[in-house]
Amino acid sequence: MAFGDLSRIGGNIQALQALESLNKVNGELGVRQLRLATGKRVNTAEDDAAGFVIGGSLRARSKGLAVAMGNIGDAKSMLSIGEGGLQNILDILETMKEKATAAVSDTLGSSERTAIESELDQLTNEINDIVSETSFNGTALLTSTSMTIQTGETTSDALSVAVTSASHNATTLAVHDSNIAVDSAANASTAISRIDTAISTVKTSISNIGAVQARLSTKENTISNAITNTEAARSRIIDADFAKEQLEALKLQIMQQTATASLAQANAAPQIVLSLFG
Repeated sequence: MAFGDLSRIGGNIQALQALESLNKVNGELGVRQLRLATGKRVNTAEDDAAGFVIGGSLRARSKGLAVAMGNIGDAKSMLSIGEGGLQNILDILETMKEKATAAVSDTLGSSERTAIESELDQLTNEINDIVSETSFNGTALLTSTSMTIQTGETTSDALSVAVTSASHNATTLAVHDSNIAVDSAANASTAISRIDTAISTVKTSISNIGAVQARLSTKENTISNAITNTEAARSRIIDADFAKEQLEALKLQIMQQTATASLAQANAAPQIVLSLFG
């Protein structure tokens, strides 16, 4: 480092050096104060070019995972609605079985069988109503519906979800009024067999929904952990260490004061030359 001769007043080297030091301290202090103000260690690519790029990628991944987690939540809600519809159909089928079982007995007369037949017809109509009314965002859920759920932040993270493999209306379940008759004990016995088959079909669909819900819950837990870990990695790269930055800022403030004092002294030093003219 060069030091100027104080008897040569044409160039005050000490003052220039003190000014340069002050400018450096001011710049560094500004960086520390910006980090404390924003909470980020990397505010521009200039601060850390690699860190800026990596942190941006991690932030994008975290946001993508958060949206995917929302998608999974929507899918679970959709499946819950479908399951609720199937449970209602199952309740109706169990009621139909009770009625058909009563009709098997020869103790019933024709009027009683007619009343049971009429009630069964109304129950099958209600099954059809449930199928048409069970929907999610305008999509029918109980009519062999398959959907693709985005369960991650890349295009390959997708899951195909089928709420049901076939329609669950009365006709498909073979419990429509044309399939069910209780006008005789024999027909009532046949009706019971068909209703049992329908009950088995609905139970299988409910079981499948439960399996998919369990899988989605596992994905939900996995994504939650991934979001936490991704945010931790991003924070280590991008976020500022407040304790460290505050200590550095205090040190730089002291250096700023000493550099300012040194500049003042350096500017006053050439005046010593005036003593030569006394």
